[in-house]
Amino acid sequence: KQQFTFFLSTFDSNMMENRYLEFETMWTQWAQVILRPKWALIVVDVQNDFITGTLSVKNLAEKQDPESIVPVINDLVENLPWELVVYSQDWHPPDHISFFENKDHRHFHASSKVSTGDAKVFDTVVFVDDKSSSGSIEQTLWPAHCIQGTWGAKLHKDLRVPSNALIIRKGISPDVDSYSAFWDNDKRSSTVLDCELKAGKITGVVICGIAYDVCVASTASHAIHLGYQTIIVDNASCGTCAAATEATKSCLAAKHCVFLDSSQVKQLISEDARPLQLGLQRAKAILAKSI
Repeated sequence: KQQFTFFLSTFDSNMMENRYLEFETMWTQWAQVILRPKWALIVVDVQNDFITGTLSVKNLAEKQDPESIVPVINDLVENLPWELVVYSQDWHPPDHISFFENKDHRHFHASSKVSTGDAKVFDTVVFVDDKSSSGSIEQTLWPAHCIQGTWGAKLHKDLRVPSNALIIRKGISPDVDSYSAFWDNDKRSSTVLDCELKAGKITGVVICGIAYDVCVASTASHAIHLGYQTIIVDNASCGTCAAATEATKSCLAAKHCVFLDSSQVKQLISEDARPLQLGLQRAKAILAKSI
Protein backbone atom coordinates (compact mmCIF):
# COMPACT_ATOMS: atom_id res chain seq x y z
CA LYS A 1 0.00 0.00 0.00
CA GLN A 2 2.81 2.44 0.87
CA GLN A 3 4.46 1.83 -2.50
CA PHE A 4 1.25 2.49 -4.48
CA THR A 5 0.45 5.58 -2.38
CA PHE A 6 3.92 7.04 -2.93
CA PHE A 7 3.87 6.26 -6.62
CA LEU A 8 0.40 7.69 -7.30
CA SER A 9 0.89 10.81 -5.19
CA THR A 10 4.10 11.75 -6.99
CA PHE A 11 2.63 11.07 -10.39
CA ASP A 12 -0.55 13.04 -9.59
CA SER A 13 1.45 16.12 -8.66
CA ASN A 14 4.32 15.96 -11.11
CA MET A 15 3.28 14.10 -14.25
CA MET A 16 0.59 14.03 -16.93
CA GLU A 17 -3.06 14.75 -16.16
CA ASN A 18 -4.33 11.85 -18.20
CA ARG A 19 -5.09 9.13 -15.66
CA TYR A 20 -4.96 6.36 -18.25
CA LEU A 21 -1.41 7.29 -19.18
CA GLU A 22 -0.55 7.42 -15.49
CA PHE A 23 -1.89 3.92 -14.99
CA GLU A 24 -0.15 2.62 -18.11
CA THR A 25 3.15 4.06 -16.91
CA MET A 26 2.64 2.66 -13.44
CA TRP A 27 1.86 -0.80 -14.78
CA THR A 28 4.50 -1.13 -17.50
CA GLN A 29 7.39 0.71 -15.83
CA TRP A 30 6.74 -0.06 -12.18
CA ALA A 31 4.31 -2.89 -11.34
CA GLN A 32 5.56 -5.30 -14.01
CA VAL A 33 9.17 -4.62 -13.06
CA ILE A 34 8.44 -5.22 -9.38
CA LEU A 35 6.18 -8.25 -9.86
CA ARG A 36 8.08 -9.89 -12.74
CA PRO A 37 11.73 -8.92 -12.30
CA LYS A 38 14.66 -10.28 -14.26
CA TRP A 39 17.74 -10.49 -12.06
CA ALA A 40 21.46 -10.34 -12.79
CA LEU A 41 24.20 -11.09 -10.27
CA ILE A 42 27.20 -8.74 -10.40
CA VAL A 43 30.35 -10.04 -8.68
CA VAL A 44 32.74 -7.13 -8.19
CA ASP A 45 36.54 -7.47 -8.26
CA VAL A 46 37.06 -10.81 -6.48
CA GLN A 47 40.69 -10.74 -7.64
CA ASN A 48 43.93 -12.04 -6.21
CA ASP A 49 45.44 -8.65 -5.40
CA PHE A 50 42.42 -7.74 -3.25
CA ILE A 51 42.50 -11.07 -1.42
CA THR A 52 46.13 -12.05 -0.83
CA GLY A 53 48.06 -9.64 -3.05
CA THR A 54 49.32 -6.08 -3.01
CA LEU A 55 46.02 -4.48 -1.96
CA SER A 56 44.63 -7.28 0.18
CA VAL A 57 41.73 -6.26 2.40
CA LYS A 58 43.23 -8.71 4.88
CA ASN A 59 46.20 -6.38 5.39
CA LEU A 60 44.12 -3.30 6.21
CA ALA A 61 43.30 -2.04 9.70
CA GLU A 62 40.57 -4.54 10.62
CA LYS A 63 42.19 -7.51 8.86
CA GLN A 64 38.96 -8.87 7.41
CA ASP A 65 39.20 -12.12 5.47
CA PRO A 66 38.07 -11.58 1.87
CA GLU A 67 38.48 -15.28 1.05
CA SER A 68 35.54 -16.04 3.34
CA ILE A 69 33.08 -14.51 0.87
CA VAL A 70 34.10 -16.78 -2.04
CA PRO A 71 31.99 -19.81 -0.95
CA VAL A 72 29.00 -17.53 -0.32
CA ILE A 73 29.31 -16.06 -3.82
CA ASN A 74 29.69 -19.53 -5.33
CA ASP A 75 26.49 -20.64 -3.61
CA LEU A 76 24.62 -17.69 -5.11
CA VAL A 77 26.08 -18.31 -8.56
CA GLU A 78 25.33 -22.03 -8.65
CA ASN A 79 21.99 -22.31 -6.87
CA LEU A 80 19.85 -19.44 -8.12
CA PRO A 81 18.28 -18.92 -11.57
CA TRP A 82 20.00 -15.73 -12.71
CA GLU A 83 19.30 -14.28 -16.12
CA LEU A 84 22.94 -13.17 -16.26
CA VAL A 85 26.03 -13.47 -14.07
CA VAL A 86 28.61 -10.68 -14.37
CA TYR A 87 32.18 -10.49 -13.05
CA SER A 88 34.08 -7.21 -12.97
CA GLN A 89 37.87 -6.93 -12.88
CA ASP A 90 40.18 -4.02 -12.25
CA TRP A 91 42.44 -4.19 -15.31
CA HIS A 92 45.04 -1.46 -15.00
CA PRO A 93 47.97 -0.54 -17.26
CA PRO A 94 51.35 -0.26 -15.47
CA ASP A 95 51.23 3.58 -15.65
CA HIS A 96 47.81 3.88 -14.05
CA ILE A 97 46.92 7.13 -12.26
CA SER A 98 45.87 5.36 -9.05
CA PHE A 99 49.26 3.76 -8.35
CA PHE A 100 51.29 5.39 -5.58
CA GLU A 101 54.40 4.27 -7.43
CA ASN A 102 53.47 6.53 -10.37
CA LYS A 103 52.81 9.76 -8.46
CA ASP A 104 56.15 11.35 -9.36
CA HIS A 105 55.32 10.97 -13.06
CA ARG A 106 52.31 13.28 -12.77
CA HIS A 107 51.89 16.97 -11.96
CA PHE A 108 50.17 17.82 -8.70
CA HIS A 109 47.48 20.51 -8.98
CA ALA A 110 47.84 23.67 -6.87
CA SER A 111 44.65 22.73 -5.00
CA SER A 112 46.09 19.44 -3.73
CA LYS A 113 46.38 19.47 0.06
CA VAL A 114 49.15 16.87 -0.17
CA SER A 115 52.34 17.54 -2.13
CA THR A 116 54.24 15.00 -4.17
CA GLY A 117 56.99 14.83 -1.56
CA ASP A 118 54.59 14.25 1.33
CA ALA A 119 52.11 11.92 -0.37
CA LYS A 120 51.72 8.45 1.14
CA VAL A 121 49.80 5.32 0.18
CA PHE A 122 46.03 5.83 0.68
CA ASP A 123 46.33 9.64 0.61
CA THR A 124 43.91 11.56 -1.59
CA VAL A 125 45.68 14.00 -3.91
CA VAL A 126 44.73 16.26 -6.83
CA PHE A 127 46.52 15.92 -10.17
CA VAL A 128 46.56 18.32 -13.11
CA ASP A 129 44.19 16.96 -15.75
CA ASP A 130 43.77 18.72 -19.09
CA LYS A 131 40.81 16.50 -20.01
CA SER A 132 38.72 17.70 -17.07
CA SER A 133 36.67 20.91 -17.23
CA SER A 134 38.18 21.93 -13.89
CA GLY A 135 41.71 21.18 -15.06
CA SER A 136 42.20 18.76 -12.18
CA ILE A 137 41.23 15.30 -10.97
CA GLU A 138 41.10 13.93 -7.43
CA GLN A 139 42.71 10.55 -6.86
CA THR A 140 43.31 8.17 -3.96
CA LEU A 141 46.78 6.66 -4.15
CA TRP A 142 46.73 2.86 -3.96
CA PRO A 143 49.58 0.36 -4.12
CA ALA A 144 50.05 -0.94 -7.66
CA HIS A 145 47.42 -3.64 -8.15
CA CYS A 146 45.56 -5.68 -10.76
CA ILE A 147 47.99 -4.91 -13.57
CA GLN A 148 46.77 -6.27 -16.88
CA GLY A 149 47.76 -9.88 -17.51
CA THR A 150 49.30 -10.49 -14.08
CA TRP A 151 48.41 -13.03 -11.38
CA GLY A 152 47.08 -10.21 -9.20
CA ALA A 153 44.49 -9.24 -11.80
CA LYS A 154 43.08 -12.77 -12.11
CA LEU A 155 39.87 -13.80 -10.43
CA HIS A 156 40.38 -15.95 -7.31
CA LYS A 157 41.09 -19.58 -8.21
CA ASP A 158 38.13 -20.92 -6.19
CA LEU A 159 35.58 -18.52 -7.66
CA ARG A 160 33.06 -20.34 -9.85
CA VAL A 161 32.64 -18.62 -13.21
CA PRO A 162 29.94 -19.99 -15.56
CA SER A 163 30.98 -20.40 -19.18
CA ASN A 164 28.35 -17.89 -20.29
CA ALA A 165 29.28 -15.23 -17.71
CA LEU A 166 29.89 -11.63 -18.78
CA ILE A 167 33.34 -10.27 -17.87
CA ILE A 168 33.66 -6.50 -17.42
CA ARG A 169 37.20 -5.07 -17.28
CA LYS A 170 37.55 -1.55 -15.93
CA GLY A 171 40.23 0.98 -15.09
CA ILE A 172 41.85 0.39 -18.45
CA SER A 173 42.62 4.06 -19.18
CA PRO A 174 45.87 5.21 -17.53
CA ASP A 175 44.45 8.67 -16.76
CA VAL A 176 41.25 7.99 -14.80
CA ASP A 177 40.31 5.46 -12.13
CA SER A 178 37.20 3.32 -12.38
CA TYR A 179 35.57 1.93 -9.25
CA SER A 180 32.18 1.18 -10.81
CA ALA A 181 31.47 -1.62 -13.25
CA PHE A 182 29.36 0.90 -15.22
CA TRP A 183 31.44 4.09 -15.60
CA ASP A 184 34.86 5.46 -14.79
CA ASN A 185 35.10 7.82 -11.81
CA ASP A 186 34.84 10.95 -13.97
CA LYS A 187 32.09 9.48 -16.20
CA ARG A 188 34.21 10.01 -19.29
CA SER A 189 33.48 6.55 -20.62
CA SER A 190 31.25 3.60 -19.82
CA THR A 191 31.68 -0.13 -19.98
CA VAL A 192 29.27 -2.35 -21.94
CA LEU A 193 27.50 -3.43 -18.74
CA ASP A 194 24.41 -1.22 -19.00
CA CYS A 195 23.96 -2.11 -22.68
CA GLU A 196 24.25 -5.83 -21.94
CA LEU A 197 21.76 -5.63 -19.07
CA LYS A 198 19.28 -3.74 -21.21
CA ALA A 199 19.77 -6.20 -24.08
CA GLY A 200 18.85 -9.00 -21.68
CA LYS A 201 15.86 -7.00 -20.36
CA ILE A 202 17.37 -7.16 -16.87
CA THR A 203 15.41 -5.06 -14.37
CA GLY A 204 17.31 -5.75 -11.13
CA VAL A 205 20.87 -6.37 -10.01
CA VAL A 206 22.23 -8.16 -6.96
CA ILE A 207 25.76 -6.96 -6.20
CA CYS A 208 28.54 -8.45 -4.07
CA GLY A 209 32.34 -8.55 -3.91
CA ILE A 210 35.31 -6.37 -2.93
CA ALA A 211 35.55 -3.74 -1.58
CA TYR A 212 32.14 -2.98 -0.12
CA ASP A 213 32.84 0.72 0.49
CA VAL A 214 34.68 1.32 -2.80
CA CYS A 215 33.89 -0.62 -5.98
CA VAL A 216 30.79 -2.46 -4.73
CA ALA A 217 29.28 0.81 -3.50
CA SER A 218 30.14 2.72 -6.68
CA THR A 219 28.60 -0.01 -8.85
CA ALA A 220 25.44 0.00 -6.71
CA SER A 221 25.13 3.78 -6.85
CA HIS A 222 25.36 3.79 -10.64
CA ALA A 223 22.90 0.89 -10.92
CA ILE A 224 20.35 2.88 -8.90
CA HIS A 225 20.98 5.95 -11.07
CA LEU A 226 20.31 3.85 -14.17
CA GLY A 227 16.98 2.64 -12.77
CA TYR A 228 17.80 -0.93 -11.79
CA GLN A 229 16.36 -2.47 -8.64
CA THR A 230 19.56 -2.71 -6.62
CA ILE A 231 20.53 -5.05 -3.80
CA ILE A 232 23.86 -5.57 -2.04
CA VAL A 233 24.58 -8.93 -0.40
CA ASP A 234 26.17 -8.11 2.95
CA ASN A 235 27.73 -11.50 3.74
CA ALA A 236 29.06 -11.87 0.18
CA SER A 237 30.92 -8.54 0.30
CA CYS A 238 34.02 -7.37 2.15
CA GLY A 239 34.94 -3.77 2.94
CA THR A 240 38.11 -1.94 3.90
CA CYS A 241 36.81 -1.32 7.43
CA ALA A 242 33.52 -1.47 9.34
CA ALA A 243 33.22 2.30 9.76
CA ALA A 244 33.67 2.95 6.03
CA THR A 245 31.18 0.21 5.18
CA GLU A 246 28.54 1.61 7.53
CA ALA A 247 29.01 5.14 6.18
CA THR A 248 28.63 3.78 2.66
CA LYS A 249 25.47 1.90 3.58
CA SER A 250 23.95 5.06 5.04
CA CYS A 251 24.55 6.94 1.78
CA LEU A 252 23.11 4.12 -0.33
CA ALA A 253 20.15 3.63 2.01
CA ALA A 254 19.14 7.23 1.29
CA LYS A 255 18.78 6.10 -2.34
CA HIS A 256 16.66 3.12 -1.22
CA CYS A 257 19.35 0.53 -1.89
CA VAL A 258 18.40 -2.80 -0.29
CA PHE A 259 20.83 -4.76 1.91
CA LEU A 260 20.25 -8.50 2.34
CA ASP A 261 22.21 -11.56 3.37
CA SER A 262 22.49 -14.51 0.99
CA SER A 263 19.60 -16.46 2.56
CA GLN A 264 17.29 -13.49 2.02
CA VAL A 265 18.46 -13.21 -1.59
CA LYS A 266 17.40 -16.82 -2.10
CA GLN A 267 13.93 -15.95 -0.81
CA LEU A 268 13.80 -12.94 -3.11
CA ILE A 269 14.78 -14.86 -6.23
CA SER A 270 13.07 -18.19 -5.51
CA GLU A 271 10.00 -17.18 -3.52
CA ASP A 272 9.14 -13.79 -5.00
CA ALA A 273 9.64 -11.82 -1.78
CA ARG A 274 9.56 -8.07 -2.47
CA PRO A 275 11.19 -5.65 0.00
CA LEU A 276 9.35 -2.34 0.29
CA GLN A 277 12.48 -0.37 -0.56
CA LEU A 278 12.65 -1.91 -4.05
CA GLY A 279 9.27 -0.41 -4.90
CA LEU A 280 10.26 3.02 -3.62
CA GLN A 281 13.61 2.80 -5.42
CA ARG A 282 11.92 2.00 -8.72
CA ALA A 283 9.22 4.67 -8.34
CA LYS A 284 11.78 7.39 -7.68
CA ALA A 285 13.83 6.27 -10.69
CA ILE A 286 10.79 6.62 -12.97
CA LEU A 287 9.87 9.98 -11.47
CA ALA A 288 13.42 11.29 -11.95
CA LYS A 289 13.20 10.53 -15.68
CA SER A 290 9.87 12.34 -16.03
CA ILE A 291 10.87 15.75 -14.64
